[in-house]
Amino acid sequence: MIRGVASGISSIIASSGIPKKAFQSDISRSKVYFPRHHTQVRQLCSKELFKRSAVVDRFLWRNRRNLQRSSTTIVLGKRHFGNLILSRNSSSRSTMSRHFSLGEGTLQVSMDLFALNRNRLCKSLKELPQTPKNSVVILQGGQGVPRYCTDVEYLFRQESFFHWAFGVIEPDFYGAIEVDSETSHLFIPKYPEAYAVWMGKIFDCEHYKQRYGVDHVHYVEEMGIILENAKAEMVLTLKGMNTDSNLWTREAVFEGMSKFKIDNELLHPVIVECRVIKTPMELDVLRYANKISSAAHVAVMKAVRPGMKEYQCESVFLHHAYFHGGCRHVSYTCICGSGENGSILHYGHAGAPNDKAIRDGDMCLFDMGAEYYCFASDITCSFPASGKFTKRQKGIYNAVLEASRAVIAGIKPGVSWIDMHLLANRVMLVNLKEYGLLQGDVDDMMKANLAATFQPHGLGHFMGLDVHDVGGYLEGHPARPEKAGLKSLRTARVLQPGMVLTVEPGCYFIDKLLDQALEDQELSKFLIRDAVDEHRGFGGVRIEDDIVVTETGVEVMTEVPRSVDEIEAVMSAKN
Repeated sequence: MIRGVASGISSIIASSGIPKKAFQSDISRSKVYFPRHHTQVRQLCSKELFKRSAVVDRFLWRNRRNLQRSSTTIVLGKRHFGNLILSRNSSSRSTMSRHFSLGEGTLQVSMDLFALNRNRLCKSLKELPQTPKNSVVILQGGQGVPRYCTDVEYLFRQESFFHWAFGVIEPDFYGAIEVDSETSHLFIPKYPEAYAVWMGKIFDCEHYKQRYGVDHVHYVEEMGIILENAKAEMVLTLKGMNTDSNLWTREAVFEGMSKFKIDNELLHPVIVECRVIKTPMELDVLRYANKISSAAHVAVMKAVRPGMKEYQCESVFLHHAYFHGGCRHVSYTCICGSGENGSILHYGHAGAPNDKAIRDGDMCLFDMGAEYYCFASDITCSFPASGKFTKRQKGIYNAVLEASRAVIAGIKPGVSWIDMHLLANRVMLVNLKEYGLLQGDVDDMMKANLAATFQPHGLGHFMGLDVHDVGGYLEGHPARPEKAGLKSLRTARVLQPGMVLTVEPGCYFIDKLLDQALEDQELSKFLIRDAVDEHRGFGGVRIEDDIVVTETGVEVMTEVPRSVDEIEAVMSAKN
């Protein structure tokens, strides 16, 4: 799709009365890409106005504007230029409430949500004595990504930190927040005229100002001028590591940034902590995403039959979430494991694309979550393909269900997430012993960490604008444990009101882990070997709900059948 952008300042030139030839210089070429089988077109534009290609690698803008004096030209001074820019945004802050929605039946999300987030960020920064006066936060939005060397792009999804602050759905934007005054700016790309032919109407700055409820909107090429006029003494950029992926955020880069003092350490921990605690408006969107995903899971339960392919169940979920809820994206790759595939924790990847035929007698483990306006959900349902639990399926399922319910009953502010993980481990071991899979003292099993054999992952994780949301291991909070099972926890924090997490205990029969345990002198004494071997190929059970920590306890946002009786009743009402 077209993503190459040729820049210019024609609107400024026109309003200034300066002849266009005053801005002419050498010509360079900027690629403009058109959809699918259309030919690639090269559009000419002035070198000093050249904006980096938004399709290939988006290097730093090059060849900064250098307006040259001559006897036949008039030079546009920086201050005069800045005044012309600001005149477009001279109106006071708009109090008009704007919303994102995909139409009737879908949730309306107010732009006040993002204004409040910006306010929270500024307040937190101003509380830090090390935040300089006249600091300006600069965030760079996401960019379109081509499919390798082609002119086809992956479906765009906004970068999460940028979305948290501005709610913008388009690529190639920047945002700025003046910390002292909390004044907000958006910077939009200037599109070539060809954009209107292939991509639709080209909107002006006022359109985006009203749409996103910010104070000012400018073009990206004007960032340096705007920061100079704002008398920015320190530019705060975002640089930090995501402790789930061990990947770094992309620090904003813009033309002229070398003129400013840059601090890339202060912002990250502050904005991450802001994202950990959700506002009531954010919770409303997360509840909606859960509502849609819950209904989609129920639709899958009603549709599944032995003989279907796993990907057909994935398709039912995707259709329901988009058709009925406006959820174009999912929060992660759908996991639709049946039978032995239920023991593959991240099944559904390219090498195992949900392509097995579901058999009668299989246990299904379906982990799928729709995303609405970048807000995630993450739900796992486990159920028999036949619609009726066997004795074996019921025994394993109820062990996991008891662990899930115990954790949900125990969640409240001040509780350690590690303690909740250990509680789930203990309850599951007790139930597996009663079921006939284990023997010995449960306290001894806990000391030996036997639970990690059956649940090698953590109890759950933060969730918000990312399914594995940020903030798990910030400085000043508990470090990652080193013990097996515990080291997979995505956070070890003490719970606070406003946190959103998943609760997802599981029990899996993974041959590699079972073999290791049976060969381990300390662990093997707890395992009833014949019973363990009978469960090889069973797959697994995971029960995952999305919860909010409240002032007094917990709110479960997920609304799916959970007990054996509830699941069988829903699945008996086949479509």
